Amino acid sequence: MVVAAADGVPLASFSKYLGETTNNVAEYRGLVAALEYALEHHHRRLKIISDSELLVRQMQGRYKVKSADLKPLHEEARRLVAGLGAVTLEHVRREANREADRLVNEALDAAGGGSAPAAPAETAGALRALATYRQGVLRPHRQLPLTEGEDVEIEIRRRN
Repeated sequence: MVVAAADGVPLASFSKYLGETTNNVAEYRGLVAALEYALEHHHRRLKIISDSELLVRQMQGRYKVKSADLKPLHEEARRLVAGLGAVTLEHVRREANREADRLVNEALDAAGGGSAPAAPAETAGALRALATYRQGVLRPHRQLPLTEGEDVEIEIRRRN
């Protein structure tokens, strides 16, 4: 899942291995995570873009939720939406949703194809940012949504 500002600048991205489940359950869990992030960070106006037609149409009330696995997730998502100001949902083709698709593949790769357990809830949200190293200090290119004194784990990869 990718969270971006209105101007398209990425704010956060999340990926988490969920074990063996359906793509529809995974889509709903991603939606719930996005809505929880929005509430926690006081974002009240959201535009959710998903390549899951089923999720978008069910959340819009255009399709019924028939799956017993999806009903509790749908109810949780509706409850979270009710706590926000304005939420719109838009369906796009998978090709238009490449960053989210990349995160799914990254989570699957990190799990080694299903052998690793899901990450704990407190580490489920991964924040990605570019930074430049100068004079012994790593400086992010943008303000990060962190609180003063928050401990973070950093993985550094060189860009080519």
